[in-house]
Formats: sequence, C-alpha cells, structure tokens
Amino acid sequence: MTSRRMLWVLALLTLVWGLNWPVMKLGVSGSPAFPGAYPPLTFRALSMLLGLPVLAGALVAVKVPLTMPRREWGALLGLALTNMMIWHAIVIVSVQQLSSGRAAILGYSMPIFAALWGLVLFGERLGWRQGIGVAAAGTGIVLLLAHEFGKLSGSPLAAFAMLVAACIWAYGTHRLRRSTMATPLLTVVFWMTASTTLAMSLLAALFEHAQWRLPPPHTAGAIAYNAVGVFGFAHAAWFTLARRMPPVASSISVMLIPVLGTFSGAWWLGEPDR
Repeated sequence: MTSRRMLWVLALLTLVWGLNWPVMKLGVSGSPAFPGAYPPLTFRALSMLLGLPVLAGALVAVKVPLTMPRREWGALLGLALTNMMIWHAIVIVSVQQLSSGRAAILGYSMPIFAALWGLVLFGERLGWRQGIGVAAAGTGIVLLLAHEFGKLSGSPLAAFAMLVAACIWAYGTHRLRRSTMATPLLTVVFWMTASTTLAMSLLAALFEHAQWRLPPPHTAGAIAYNAVGVFGFAHAAWFTLARRMPPVASSISVMLIPVLGTFSGAWWLGEPDR
C-alpha cells in the first residue's frame, strides 16, 4: 500500500534525481558557458565526503542510531556493492561520454532488469500494465543502443556500461528488499554510503591523483548539490521506498527521472537531440 507521504517523498526524489543528471554532466564535463572538465571519480568522492556528515546529522536529528553490529557487516557490504559502489563508479565515468539525457535513460533501464531478476530468481509475475511498461522501456533502450553503435561519434562502451550498472542496481534492489538485517534501514543506508565513500576515494586516489585540483565554481556547485540533495536526502529516500514497495513498482514509479534529465539537459546545457 502506497501512502500519501510516500508519494510526496517519491515526487521530491524524482525532482532531485532528475535534475541531477545535467548537474553531474556540468560538474565533470563543463559547458560552453562554464568550460573545464573535472576528474569524475574525484567529483563523486568529494560529493560523498561532504554528503556523509549531512546524512549523519539528519539521522541524529531524527534519533536513528548509527551503530552497526559486527555480525551484519558482511551483508551490509554486499548491499553496498550492488546498490551503490558499482553504480556510482560506472555512472560518473560514463556521463562524461554521453549526454545527460541519454545517460539518464540508460541508467533508468533498471525497471526492466528488476522485472527480469524478479521473474528468474524470485518467481515474481508482471501484470499486463507492468508488462507493457517494461516492453516500451526496453524498446526505447534498444533504439538508443542502436544509435550509439551506429554512429562514429557514439559511445557504445559507455552506453553498455550504463546498462551493466542498471542491471546490478536492479539486483541490489531485490536483495535490499529481502534483507533480514535487524539494524534500522537508515542506519544501513548511512554505512552503505560510508563504505561507498571509502571505495570512491580509493578509486580517485588510484586513477586520478595526478589530476587533483580545486574544483572550479560550477563543479563546486554541482558537488554541493550532490552532497545535500543526492547523498543527504535522495539515497535515504530511495532505499526506504525500495524496501517498502515492490521492486518493479518502486522502480517504474521513478521513470519520470530520465524525462526530467533529458529535457533539463537540453534546456540548461544545450545538449543536442542526437
């Protein structure tokens, strides 16, 4: 059952995540008005390092404990790997090679994979409306991939990587919903974010340390948006919804995100409709 409060949270989540696609693109690639690319893994690590205390402060304010039993760390790291680590590493690198709209559409192919994982692993069946929605989304993804592979200027590797990330995220959504951890969900979200922050920082240090520098103003603004909006709010909201709602329902319900990403990227960054 979906409450009115959950719908409001979902609407705000959709707005924050939808607008974040051109924000990320601006942060790591710049634009004609704000030239200057920035190392993507470093961008993501800085966003998470600044977002983690925001999330911690919010949990303390609502009196959610931050302690994590040692026996549950293995399960937590497995959830972090499939729900956050792989997704964030792939997305932030791939968005430099794709328009923000295309990246958003490919990333939010996740409902297709959620439906397939549910069918194959858990015996879940789709209603006819859900089936039509998944089929329509799948058709759009195939057309996008054909476009990327068919153009010399396309980025088929980045497009394929986005699909891999979406597939793993969809699997992680199922695992999160079926998790039997006794720790409060928001505590789990905090430590998933903390472990992912460590992973992104290590990747940035390993691959981008020679490129480290102070971010230009447009990148600093994008980092701040991600720190507060994405890691301070959106991830906690998403994982709460994903655990309380069926995976296909929760994922199909946020399909407006790539629509916002596409139109806001075209309007704000002047991305061509290629």
